[in-house]
Amino acid sequence: MPAPPTLTPVSQTSATILPATGTSGDVSDAVPYGVYVHVDDFLNGAALQVNYVYRKLGGDTLDIELTADNVYAAYEEAVLEYSYIVNLHQAKNILPNVLGNTTGTFDHKGELVSGGALSSSLGTNPDGQRVELKYPRFRFEYGQRISQGAAVASNAGGDQREYSGSFELISDKQDYDLQALMKTASADSDSDFYNKIGDKKITIKKVYYKSPHAMWRFFGYYGGLNTVGNLSNYGMYADDSSFQLIPSFHNKLQAMTFEDNIYTRVSHYSYEIHDNRIRVFPIPKSPSPDRMYITFTVHEDAWEETGTSQVGVNGINNLNTVPFGNIPYANINSIGKQWIRRFALALCKETLGQVRSKFGSIPIPGESIDLNGDALISEGREEQDKLREELKLILEETTYAKLAQTESDMLESANKAQSKVALPVFVG
Repeated sequence: MPAPPTLTPVSQTSATILPATGTSGDVSDAVPYGVYVHVDDFLNGAALQVNYVYRKLGGDTLDIELTADNVYAAYEEAVLEYSYIVNLHQAKNILPNVLGNTTGTFDHKGELVSGGALSSSLGTNPDGQRVELKYPRFRFEYGQRISQGAAVASNAGGDQREYSGSFELISDKQDYDLQALMKTASADSDSDFYNKIGDKKITIKKVYYKSPHAMWRFFGYYGGLNTVGNLSNYGMYADDSSFQLIPSFHNKLQAMTFEDNIYTRVSHYSYEIHDNRIRVFPIPKSPSPDRMYITFTVHEDAWEETGTSQVGVNGINNLNTVPFGNIPYANINSIGKQWIRRFALALCKETLGQVRSKFGSIPIPGESIDLNGDALISEGREEQDKLREELKLILEETTYAKLAQTESDMLESANKAQSKVALPVFVG
């Protein structure tokens, strides 16, 4: 009678098989990156993962051609993958509100380098609050920057400073280089735009001159002497002495009309500007007034730090520069740790499949046994993809925008419920 087969045959593919338990003291030397080797809980978690993988893959009855080191490395990779997905989600979540803020320098482990102003402000010491664990204040930072730029372009305000300057009209001189004139004027320490121009281009906003005050009285659109251009129904006195009750918008229209009148109807000059070069018409002859004034802005280099905006240009510019280190192991809760265990198991399946794929089959007397290497590789990779998608889906459902929408829906539902509740009736 033939002898019964053994339930634990000697491995034909590897001289080393997975032990039933791991040892926390061996983890540090086995993990490739050593991000968490100083964290006792991580070392213990990696050691316990060996027993988990051993049981899940049937180590009680089958050989598992893995070492404990394979499991330790898979566990570290699972933690780093979890940290990557969560940090990526949060970085996308907060990016509009942190653009231009302080970034950092990272070591080969992906950890924020300690020391310097950044560390003191963000707290990178092991016992301190890490920036990847912080919840930043919500602001419309990016939207505000867009609106500021639009406001500047439309002359409706913004954060770009507007300067004023002047140049002297010279008899028989029709053309003036405003760029050169303002650059020269910027060398004067008493100038409003001292040292602001240099090689930067200026943008002319307005050209004007100051007429004698007497002309405003006699030739202004609302002149009080009923001489030129006066409205017959507006009285015999100027606005500042008549005290008539009129709508405020009417005063605004007055001011606009008055200004337009001075610079067009009673203007001494007209002009055209090309590339910051102004040509004055007619050619000045014993000019009076003898000076023209301009308002202008100085073109700001998009890469230059000006100090005038809330956030700078030498800071966070994309997801890569968000100062997130790897999530501290101590701050990963039970939800995260179970995901890590499952992902590490999927990684171990893939590794075991790679080992078994070295041999498609092993010979036995009168027969051969096909190994399941390819099946394990496929199964392991499929499980990894499913776990990634599962985590990403959960995180997408908890973006700040989604949370706000959820609260809005809850409030709307509560209001609907409240509308069905009868109001109390008070008698007395």
